[in-house]
Amino acid sequence: MAKSQGIVIGGGGMAGLALALALRQGLGADVPVIVADPAFDKGPSRDQRASAIVAACRRLFEALGVWADVAPRAQPILDMVITDSKLQDATRPAFLTFAGEVAAGEPFAHMVENHHLIDALTSHAKANGIELRNDAVTAYEARDGGIDVALGGGDVIAAQLLAAADGARSKIRERAGIATHGWDYNQSAIVVTVGHERDHEGRADEHFLPAGPFAILPLTGRRSSLVWTERPEEAARLIALESEAFKTELETRFGLHLGELEVLDKPRTFPLRYFVARSFIADRVALVGDAAHVIHPIAGQGLNLGLKDVAALAEVVVEAARLGTDFGAADVLERYQRWRRFDTMAMGVATNVLNGLFSNDFTPLRAVRDIGLGLVDRLPPLKGAFIRQAAGLTGDVPRLLRGEAL
Repeated sequence: MAKSQGIVIGGGGMAGLALALALRQGLGADVPVIVADPAFDKGPSRDQRASAIVAACRRLFEALGVWADVAPRAQPILDMVITDSKLQDATRPAFLTFAGEVAAGEPFAHMVENHHLIDALTSHAKANGIELRNDAVTAYEARDGGIDVALGGGDVIAAQLLAAADGARSKIRERAGIATHGWDYNQSAIVVTVGHERDHEGRADEHFLPAGPFAILPLTGRRSSLVWTERPEEAARLIALESEAFKTELETRFGLHLGELEVLDKPRTFPLRYFVARSFIADRVALVGDAAHVIHPIAGQGLNLGLKDVAALAEVVVEAARLGTDFGAADVLERYQRWRRFDTMAMGVATNVLNGLFSNDFTPLRAVRDIGLGLVDRLPPLKGAFIRQAAGLTGDVPRLLRGEAL
């Protein structure tokens, strides 16, 4: 039986919780916001991965009041170095370097461990009266003027809008009949946290090796998060090794510039793929984050794309509500889709091209790309434009990504 009006968000990860806080900020307490996710029953997050939060998305978290809780545990990326080599090469010349600031004193990105950010978002959601339901969205039915959302426990919530933030295998997207277009990369990412003898000084390294990028991303303290790309069969072999053998393989790729290494958690693998939903919207349904798109981690933009979805959807919904119109109506959702689709497709194309260009051992192509990297390195205005683009500060930027409250 229907029992409330408002907005239901399926999925309580970073995108879903950030969307809930943005909507509560813009709509006030009179519009119920419910987030449904069975994971709420598990208590504090156990996600040991880390994410790069670009400057625009850091501004979003500041506008939502969350960043102050996370900042002490966030590591600014102060410098980035890009190399291109073979595994057996004795040296790894730096072809491209970036100073990591979009403005004086403002790094273009921070590295944050996912569990810190999810826990902060959850705490703020509770403090702001957002209802967190330990349940999954199992079905829904759009009707004239609203949508009835069924939860696994049997409740049915009468809402105006359902937001799908339930990940790459979104059941809500499937229920809406929205197809996806994409492919597998035949690559897997090994994710692991390491400690090291010397301080990284906020430097991120991206080593382009024939199997794919090997990214060293700085965390607080003398620690780094690694995103290590290999073919699936090689990734499976590597994580099955005994600890000392795994460490030897790791050191071969990591190098000795930070001294002795220590593996701090269990290495895990994640298959890499690309897809974009053919539509980001259906009747009273909007897709955000991984439910709408998944891209290669080569540029560290996956989560940030999802947070840009959050900022855009929240803004169009809040504007419609303030005008006294139906914020779940087709024209409102279409505006959201127009705002986000081009940027998403452009980022997908860029990451596909980068991965194809660098994840190979074709000597003539290596020569061309290394010349290209060297030319970019000698053009400071072009490097500055790349940094602002990567930081999410170009184009039609939603208010939250400018650090402005809704």
